[in-house]
Amino acid sequence: MASENVCSACSWSPERQDGCRYHSQIKLFYGLSDRGVWSVGSKLVIKDRPARPPNSEAVNITFLQAHTSIPVAPIITSWDEGDRSFFVSKRIAGKPLNEAWADMSTDDKHRVAKQTAAYLDQLRSLHSPPHPDRGCKPVFATFLFPVGYGIPHGPFSSDEELWEEFAKALQHRLRERMPTSTPYTFTHGDLTHVNIMVENGQLTGILDWESSGYFPRWWEFVSAGISGEEDDREWKAILRQYMPAFPEEREFFRDLYSLRKYPAVNERVERLLQPSD
Repeated sequence: MASENVCSACSWSPERQDGCRYHSQIKLFYGLSDRGVWSVGSKLVIKDRPARPPNSEAVNITFLQAHTSIPVAPIITSWDEGDRSFFVSKRIAGKPLNEAWADMSTDDKHRVAKQTAAYLDQLRSLHSPPHPDRGCKPVFATFLFPVGYGIPHGPFSSDEELWEEFAKALQHRLRERMPTSTPYTFTHGDLTHVNIMVENGQLTGILDWESSGYFPRWWEFVSAGISGEEDDREWKAILRQYMPAFPEEREFFRDLYSLRKYPAVNERVERLLQPSD
């Protein structure tokens, strides 16, 4: 009796694989939740994800190619099919920073951080209202807007629009401390070492522009302080040394994020909830 252990991706059973000399060069190398990324040989990548937002990566990459020199994976084609969204891109040379980090010298780590920060400077001139090449799209950021994953916010071009979203989950007390956020600046927002490609101690590309968009001018710096893994924390600490610093805005965000646990408050939240003088 044939095995019922059939691969959900290719529909082949182990017996069928054993009886064939063909070994596929199309490999699933990343999967999370209901999305996956496939390599096609060594040159191409296919992303397969739900068609629901956030799914603007192909549009964002095309926009960045037209308006910056940031090394991104060029899009070959993209399309929606039923409730799924696909795009095919070229593959950037090198390996993810998280794989290379342990073997990199301190000089290499700082060099890649400087190169990354230099490319990010090009985003500083891309402000909301958005360029017609990209259109007017909402943004998605679970950490910035603590009301759940996959919920659109904005698009933003003023601090008042941003505050309306904050107010859905947060106390009015924070409004008095909210930092100025204009100009709303094109931002990557997820500069984890998994998304930084390197080769021979040099930056070769920045990946995963899926959720990038026009965010508060301080969000790139603040989001670069969010990490749960030791090497990524070290990478982001170095990177922040070469980025425009927004320490007060970072403290504001930490207060904002602390309120998610209300009414189980800590000292930070208790301080925030005290009446104004």
